Amino acid sequence: MDADLRPDDEDIPYEEDVLHNAFSFRSWWRYIQWKQDATPKNRFWLYERALKELPGSYKLWFSYLQERRRSLDGLPIVHIEYERLNNIFDRALAYMHKMPRIWLDYLNFLMLQRKVTKTRLTFDRALRALPITQHDRIWPLYIKFARGCGVPETAIRIFRRYLKLEPGHVEDYIDYLVDAGQAGEAARLLAQVLNDDNFVSKQGRSRHDMWMLLCDIASKNPDKVHQLPVEAIIRSGLKKFSNEVGRLWTALADYFIRLGNFEKARDIYQEGILTVITVRDFSQIWDAYTEFEYGLIAATMEEMAKAEEEGNAKRISQRERDAFELRMARYEDLIERQQILISDVLLRQNPHNVKEWHKRLTLFEQLNQPKTLVNEFTAALKTVDPMKAIGKPHTLWVRFAKFWETNGQLESARKVFEKAVNEKLKRPDHLAALWCDYIEFEIRQSQLDCARTLAQRATAVPPNWKLLVKEFKAGGDQRSQLSVQQLLFKQVRVWTVYADLEESLGTFETTRAVYEKILELRIATPAIILNYAAYLEDHHHFEEAFKVYEKGVDIFKFPYSLDIWLIYLSKFVQRYGGTKLERTRDLFEQACEASPKEYARLFYVMYAEFEEKHGLARHVMGILDRATRAVPETEKPAMFNIYLSKATSSFGVTRTREIFDKAVEQLPEKYAKDFCLRYAALERRLGEIDRARAIYTFASQLCDPKVETVFWQTWREFEYAHGSKDTFREMLRIKRSVAAKFSSGVNIIAANEMLAHAKKTQEMEARNAMKMLEDDGAENPESVQDISMAGQQDATPALPAFTRSAINFQKSATTLQPDNAAPAVQSSKNDEEINLDDDDEGGDDGEDEEEDKVQIQQKAVPSAVFGGYAPAAESEETGGAAGAKDRLKKRKRD
Repeated sequence: MDADLRPDDEDIPYEEDVLHNAFSFRSWWRYIQWKQDATPKNRFWLYERALKELPGSYKLWFSYLQERRRSLDGLPIVHIEYERLNNIFDRALAYMHKMPRIWLDYLNFLMLQRKVTKTRLTFDRALRALPITQHDRIWPLYIKFARGCGVPETAIRIFRRYLKLEPGHVEDYIDYLVDAGQAGEAARLLAQVLNDDNFVSKQGRSRHDMWMLLCDIASKNPDKVHQLPVEAIIRSGLKKFSNEVGRLWTALADYFIRLGNFEKARDIYQEGILTVITVRDFSQIWDAYTEFEYGLIAATMEEMAKAEEEGNAKRISQRERDAFELRMARYEDLIERQQILISDVLLRQNPHNVKEWHKRLTLFEQLNQPKTLVNEFTAALKTVDPMKAIGKPHTLWVRFAKFWETNGQLESARKVFEKAVNEKLKRPDHLAALWCDYIEFEIRQSQLDCARTLAQRATAVPPNWKLLVKEFKAGGDQRSQLSVQQLLFKQVRVWTVYADLEESLGTFETTRAVYEKILELRIATPAIILNYAAYLEDHHHFEEAFKVYEKGVDIFKFPYSLDIWLIYLSKFVQRYGGTKLERTRDLFEQACEASPKEYARLFYVMYAEFEEKHGLARHVMGILDRATRAVPETEKPAMFNIYLSKATSSFGVTRTREIFDKAVEQLPEKYAKDFCLRYAALERRLGEIDRARAIYTFASQLCDPKVETVFWQTWREFEYAHGSKDTFREMLRIKRSVAAKFSSGVNIIAANEMLAHAKKTQEMEARNAMKMLEDDGAENPESVQDISMAGQQDATPALPAFTRSAINFQKSATTLQPDNAAPAVQSSKNDEEINLDDDDEGGDDGEDEEEDKVQIQQKAVPSAVFGGYAPAAESEETGGAAGAKDRLKKRKRD
């Protein structure tokens, strides 16, 4: 025994204990714990002695292995101690072969040493030694070892064994195969997974993700994927996943490019471009296709340049040069056709999109290829279903006819129009527009008779037109059974063109017959009414024109009849002037009665001007008086201004007084204030000072002193010029009362809150008083009654109220009153009126100093309003009515 391993004197008790109890784990464990500060050599020798006696102790083996493992920190991996620890692990596993923790530590230790074969064999030993229920602890580490061992064949065999136990983890195997470059095996397993409908991905992948992974693997590794039909797989993916069409077409083309089959790849690109239905997929295929063609051209140019540099330009055959030119032509054609190909994609989305067809036709017009353009027109007209069309399908027919007209093929254009007017369209107005274009085409060709004949054909009224109208209004199946050709006679657009043609080419009778037919069919518009009337006036049939106006105003209501009424009245007045006075007045009365408020001003003003020119002045006043009540609120001030102007010019200034009275009564407050100022200025000019002062007094109730400073300044100047001390003092008093009224309106919320708080406080005081009087209530019942009565009297204090009173103005013959007389308007006495002091008028140039001192009457405020803050002494000194609480306290003191 080495001297270092001999026990010390302090170890003798432990030595004796293990000698007497060699098979006791506690004895050995206490000894090991005692030697925890000893050298590793001593502790390892002690572990060896303990394990020799107790080889089946898991705790001893585990502790021993951990300490041996920690002792290797800092040593190189090729040190002899690593091999010794391996041997110790093997010895431990001879007894601990059912302990997975020991196996895992050993396997991790071997993986650290990079011993592939020994590690693999140890994994196999562990799997054989442990029961199947504990294999799930070994396999994750085994898979990790397989991924990092660097030997694909070993890893593949390990994964295959693992999949027999856990087939659901096939995705891990596929990922490893992809990383290891085993694309063939990965594609085969992916195909098996996709064919299994019951497979559920452990990694959360969808079938779409696995399909795309299979397509990517197959397309990028065509030399390794031999067992699977790659093209069939990708094409099946095209049918299943419509949102990845562009990517799949590109992958299929890439598959053939990697195989070197460029022609097949080009065909795939062309097929993809002609079948995709979204611009996103088209962009993916387009970018890949152009890059492919550009790559071929660049590679060919590189080869040719290299041959020229080496001096072997003659080696480039004519066939190779032709192939290069062909590739260049293909590339240029592909770039030029980009917009047309995009148009194809959009039309595959919706072949009935008329707007997109027009864009496509514009593209072909730029190519200057008439035959191709005709084919496109034909395809558009055959493809677009008018019942499903988005837009106006008849515009395609019109454009096709104009194409033939531009190229001088007039008969072809007529054939197009004739075929178009017999087509089944969705709406009658589309057919009407088609007929109008047809008629305009003949007019452009100076075939006026043909145009007139076409208009007659388009406006031909069927004998049973009333029945057709009834069926159309009924709706449902009856409407759906009617064709647009049957309903064409109700289209005003065609009738308008026909009327214009008859005015230009026909006679008066034929033109009139057309307009009368329009009125009979009840399809006239206000514009047609005006045109018909103007046509009759041009031919001096004025009474017939007025009858047409009458029909127009009967058919149409406001606002559509506004122009008809205005032109009718102006034409009638212009024609007859004052010769047919009663008839004209009757027309104006009808117009004023029929018009709504927003248009009444126009007719009343016209009516008044007519009466002023041809009638009586008093009629003008009556009309304007009615107008002030008929117009909207916003137009009443302007109407009153007109009324005042006419009254002044016709009857003088004094007649305007009653108009001002009406204006002040009828107008809203924001307009009445200005009229009051003007009214007062009028009376001032007339010398009616008292009337002017009464007006100012009335208007003062509408003017806030803080806002309407102009009004109060005007009244002040008036009193300076015409008033006395008493009238000036009355003006200031009114100003203070008006200011108080407006300020109380602003502070109404705060006042309500104060009242609510006071009422709540009073109720609380009353309840407390009732509690304090419970014991004394039987002896003094009168006190309780007094308290309750006092609470009822003080509960709801009154607020001052200001109202707008009416003022009856006197005639102009009223005489002036002396300065010491009472004011013209006095407010009724209010006992609860709040008398404001003169502080509010501190800036009025010292007028307050001229006023006498006024004795202000005070009213006692119940102490309950102030809560607990009301001083009791004050109520006693003043001798006022004491509150319930004060009376209770006084009774207790007595």
